[in-house]
Amino acid sequence: MTPGTVLFDLFGVLACPQSTDGRQRLVRTAGVPAPDFWDAYWAVRPPYDRGETDGPGYWRQVADRVGTRFDDRRIAALIATDIASWSAVDGTMVALVEELAARGRRIGLLSNIPEELARHYASHHAWLRHFDVCAFSCRIGHAKPDPAAYHWCQRALSDPPHRILFVDDRQENVRAAEATGMRGHLFTTPARLRDRLDRWDAGEGGPDPLGRRRPPTPG
Repeated sequence: MTPGTVLFDLFGVLACPQSTDGRQRLVRTAGVPAPDFWDAYWAVRPPYDRGETDGPGYWRQVADRVGTRFDDRRIAALIATDIASWSAVDGTMVALVEELAARGRRIGLLSNIPEELARHYASHHAWLRHFDVCAFSCRIGHAKPDPAAYHWCQRALSDPPHRILFVDDRQENVRAAEATGMRGHLFTTPARLRDRLDRWDAGEGGPDPLGRRRPPTPG
């Protein structure tokens, strides 16, 4: 029987969570207190991830929320610093993606990601070519855990939901995928994911034993 399709999250699974150094650089670039900055950064992020605004528009919204103004030069610096803070990837997981593709397994990608960061990944990471479907939230208009994001992937992959294993490091995203009929795996380590894939291929398709939870990442 043809192996099932694996649908990967990006940040926290294939790419590293936002770096501590990058977070500090963002706060310094913005020039506002860290608590206020992060409250605003995440509060107005969802429309940016869904492609409803561009980078300059997003950073103007952040500025409005913290009661300041960012000029064009600072906005450009914030966009570049934000991209850099999310740019590191997990080499072990990239190798797994390449291995799965070489074995003929269909793989997809579903990520909450704004357009500027999506363009960066598309132009800097050739391994994205291995994915049968790259569902960037900014381009499909839906972000996890909205069920519409998972339904979009199911249609794009042309697979029935039970033939798709969704891998994410956030439990709420995994549960949302399972609610649409997909199988789910809460990512903790590459070794545990390999074990889950082996069990799935062997026909052991029951509920996934969830490992320890990692700090939240956007997707």
